[in-house]
Amino acid sequence: MASIEAQLQIIRRGCDELLIENELKDRLKTHRPLRVKAGFDPTAPDLHLGHTVLISKLKQLQDLGHHILFLIGDFTGMIGDPSGKNATRPPLSREAVAQNAKTYTDQVFKILDRGKTEVVFNSAWMDKFSAADMIRLAATHTVARMLERDDFGKRYRGNKPIAIHEFLYPLVQGYDSVALKADLELGGTDQKFNLLMGRELQKHFGQPPQVILTMPLLEGLDGVNKMSKSLGNYVGFNEPPQEIFGKLMSISDELMWRYVDLLSFEALETIRSWKSEVAEGRNPRDIKVAFAQEIVARFHGKPAAAAALADFEARFRQGGIPENIPQVSLKTAGDGLLIAQALKQAGLTASTSEAMRMVEQGGVKLNGVKVSHKALRLAKGQTAVLQVGKRKFARVTIT
Repeated sequence: MASIEAQLQIIRRGCDELLIENELKDRLKTHRPLRVKAGFDPTAPDLHLGHTVLISKLKQLQDLGHHILFLIGDFTGMIGDPSGKNATRPPLSREAVAQNAKTYTDQVFKILDRGKTEVVFNSAWMDKFSAADMIRLAATHTVARMLERDDFGKRYRGNKPIAIHEFLYPLVQGYDSVALKADLELGGTDQKFNLLMGRELQKHFGQPPQVILTMPLLEGLDGVNKMSKSLGNYVGFNEPPQEIFGKLMSISDELMWRYVDLLSFEALETIRSWKSEVAEGRNPRDIKVAFAQEIVARFHGKPAAAAALADFEARFRQGGIPENIPQVSLKTAGDGLLIAQALKQAGLTASTSEAMRMVEQGGVKLNGVKVSHKALRLAKGQTAVLQVGKRKFARVTIT
């Protein structure tokens, strides 16, 4: 097992908060594999790169020799996590949760080592809870404490309804840490309240409190909004290799480093070297190609990554687009431009309504990849090739 300082350097990489680091050091000094927990509610069947921020960190911890507890919240999924929501989330049926859970496990083992990962379901202990057990769990916290959670507080102040069962979600997630005797729990920044709840409940039940590690929420391809399928700014696990590669090549040079820091498994020394080389004049496109190949290989294998690069080069260097296409600088007052606005300003469509219609008809491509969502936004600083139909092209830079 690596030295404590070497492990801490890897654990801190890309994280938002590590609470409490001295407690983590003390546990690492025991030289035993830590029980590392991360929970995922199977509320949707498909995963995207935004989900892999946590899963990639789990892989790093797994490679350090720690025991990974991949918790599927089949019980909490039926409650519905209200994190970040301004309304009650509809609960899922047990059948829907079970189907989504199977799809999750099929996908996550493209990153995690199946043989070294313990998959657990919180229904294993929560289904055994009696009504009296749940009441005793609920008695450990007050309504005032629950309203300290940001989304609950906002809804309460805005006179928006909060269902009583929603208060149970943080308690059940926290109790999962008790049931699993977790040493370390990972979650997104929007999960901090629930992660801290785990610490408090472990103290209540006489266990050492878990250390918590929060990871940032990954921006989508637009560089502005959280990665989301509904916004069309996502890269999915199960998308074709050429699509993943093309989407990653379309991100801005600035956003590229964010993706590399959070998602790449390259050594920290390598990434520092890349940044130094780019600062000294190396084309950031070279780094983007290496990163895109790494991600495609992770989900589809190295031959598919090589084929995706060859396909990209064929389309963009060997006549896939005309050699002399217009170079257009598009100004934005905000963080970026919606795809329809970019198409109109670049002169590729006569109006934004025509642009949206072309997107709906599948006639618009970004760096050779078909645009399927009208909500796609080009980020400030991004350079990309836009195509409408077979003959209209422009290389645009958002300034």
